[in-house]
Amino acid sequence: MSKLDEIAAWLRRRLPDLLAENQVPGAAVALCAGDATVDAAAGLLNTVTGVEATADSLFQIGSITKVLTTTLAMQLVDEGALHLDAHVRAYLPGFRLADDDAAGRITVRQLMCHVAGFEGDVFTDTGKGDDCLEKYVGLLREVPQLFEPGELFSYNNAGFCVLGRIVEVVRGRPFDDCVRAHLFEPLGLAHAANDPYDAILHRTAVGHVEREPGGPFEPTRVWALARSNAPAGSMLAMRACDLLAFARMHLAGGLGPDGRAVLSQESVLAMRQPQVAQPDLDQGTGWGLGWELFHRPDRAVFGHDGNTIGQSAFLRVVPERDVALVILTNGGRPKPVFRELAGRVLGELAGVEPGEAPRPDPAAPPLDAARYAGTYLSSTSRTTVSQDADGRLWLDRTPLGVTAGLGAAPYRTELVAWRGDSVLPAEPEGGVRAPLAFLGDDGQGRARYLHTGRADRRVPS
Repeated sequence: MSKLDEIAAWLRRRLPDLLAENQVPGAAVALCAGDATVDAAAGLLNTVTGVEATADSLFQIGSITKVLTTTLAMQLVDEGALHLDAHVRAYLPGFRLADDDAAGRITVRQLMCHVAGFEGDVFTDTGKGDDCLEKYVGLLREVPQLFEPGELFSYNNAGFCVLGRIVEVVRGRPFDDCVRAHLFEPLGLAHAANDPYDAILHRTAVGHVEREPGGPFEPTRVWALARSNAPAGSMLAMRACDLLAFARMHLAGGLGPDGRAVLSQESVLAMRQPQVAQPDLDQGTGWGLGWELFHRPDRAVFGHDGNTIGQSAFLRVVPERDVALVILTNGGRPKPVFRELAGRVLGELAGVEPGEAPRPDPAAPPLDAARYAGTYLSSTSRTTVSQDADGRLWLDRTPLGVTAGLGAAPYRTELVAWRGDSVLPAEPEGGVRAPLAFLGDDGQGRARYLHTGRADRRVPS
């Protein structure tokens, strides 16, 4: 039995129990090593209807869509119709933000690597029509600039909606049509859906959410976010093998399954090149164009994660070993599932050892309450960091806007030392303890940003 056969047998045997242990209703997995492919599925697509997950089931891929959006833009670069370092206004003359000067200096490249600097969690619903992206970009004129373009990494959904609008303006057709004509069709993606109207034609997963802390995971009452956020990942759904086909195109230097170029090899390689370093958050090491980089000392690894309403997706690619892994889930605690599956698959097939989960450092000095305490605000949450009478530091997060409307629960945890200005929550969220970092200086010796992948700015006191 080959190593791949052993992994396939282990995957199909282990997956049902792994899902049950982490309260994940259902999942689909696909992986490739060279020309060989393995897929598996287990659990339920909907705990109310009892429909079982199969390898052909569609799950939402969430923000992994951003890599597809970037690929569409890079196809235009290949054609000479788009230039990475051109200003956004070269293609969208009416692009406006609250800081008009900053809006005029933001480039296409900065959109692709999350350094444009404006508030990124903007989920305004502008309807279901083909003009929804045009309307969405028009409403960004009220969105604040958090920092200078290019100054800092901060995950930016809105930036990719702007990028999607550029694609449809240059192509002269709606974004969904561009996805279908320039990715679905040349890659032969027969089990992929741009919206619920396409998804209903397939065996499709429903997200599951925890309505009360500690309660059961139940089917969400809303299947997808607004169409206006489609280029950032609000709607796109596909089976695991179809997302794997997209990854294989990138492994093949841009060639589709019929040997024709979907993307130039030059653009494939450009997307993997580091553009910006990330804060010390135990996530990726940096960002390329669309791709998140997870490089190890002896291995290049790239990929992306995606989260929508009760669904989570994971994609990892190791080009040196011609290996890719896709994991799609619909609720529960998906990150421990990802950690175990990726540890075994990427470890044995690609020599990529999983990093250890972050742990508190008992030898670290006490946390600097004077630097960290305060209130930090974004469009989706208000976070307060405070010190109690015993000197312990606490974080309280209250959902705002769309996250509150979708039923996200408040979160409270003690903060404990990890390394430098990066700290750990004592209480796990979603099965993991994700670090957060305090960055910058507000001029009074206090952190200017609370960074969780997104930079939430301190509210002046």
